[in-house]
Amino acid sequence: MTTDTPARLLTLLSLLQTPREWPGGELADRLGVSRRTVRRDIDRLRELGYPVQATMGADGGYRLVAGKAMPPLVLDDEEAVAIAVGLRAGAGHAVEGVEEASVRALAKLEQVLPSRLRHRVTTLQAATTPLTSGDGASIATETLTVMASCVAGQERLRFAYRAADGTESRRLTEPYRLVSTGRRWYLVAYDLDRADWRTFRVDRVSEPFATGARFAPRELPTGSAAEYLRRSMQRHQASYDFEVTFAASAEAVAERVPRWLGVPEAVGPQSCRLRATVGDAVEWLAVRLLLLGFEFTVREPVELVECVRELGGRLSRAASGGA
Repeated sequence: MTTDTPARLLTLLSLLQTPREWPGGELADRLGVSRRTVRRDIDRLRELGYPVQATMGADGGYRLVAGKAMPPLVLDDEEAVAIAVGLRAGAGHAVEGVEEASVRALAKLEQVLPSRLRHRVTTLQAATTPLTSGDGASIATETLTVMASCVAGQERLRFAYRAADGTESRRLTEPYRLVSTGRRWYLVAYDLDRADWRTFRVDRVSEPFATGARFAPRELPTGSAAEYLRRSMQRHQASYDFEVTFAASAEAVAERVPRWLGVPEAVGPQSCRLRATVGDAVEWLAVRLLLLGFEFTVREPVELVECVRELGGRLSRAASGGA
């Protein structure tokens, strides 16, 4: 019998988070209490925001249903390890769609994982090789989680940084946001030593250290971190303008195009145009457009047109066995 009310509530919540309906009598037996106590505990969970639904009948049952807000979850050991491994694998390889929110979730989870579970997560990750679509460099998930914690906690971050030319430096920053481009992670931060905003490729960061010093967030020069990163990349890389039309609605294309690549403009009910300035190689952009899964036509630049034509020829020869 569980006499400690908080412990009993956690046990009850863990049972209810299993996707099934629990008869009141079975819950009472599991918890070693009366059905009346189960009903009182269910009311306490509802007061805490957990949407518990009751069903009528000879032995009325209870189950957890979707509510208006996401209440805290109770995970068992196996579930916690599975989630942590999945988040680590995605974050460490900058898989498109795994945004800053996923890294924040990983940081929160690893903060409360017991050492025995953290060891299991590390062992499992070391023993597996993920297949990813990106060609960006892998990064240590510990680096991402330290950064995400500093962003969320408005805490100054110190780290070692290696520039594109190999120059090593130490940076003290006020981290603002982590941004994923699908291939790489970037940190947008205010560099205190240089008294200016900077972007840092996370795969070039080492020895990240949360200083413990809090700061009041500064106003970013542009509306969003993603926009600031896009402009920064344009300034520091050879860039080119491109225009592509798709045989699909702007809404459908927008769901698959990364936000940093631009916003499609509707041309007709089932056609749209995407125009942007990018600093990536035309080969990568050609493949990225192909992977969207829509029929498209490249308008400019000529280099991208030629690249798509050559890629199409290769694919045709591959499909015909080289004939």
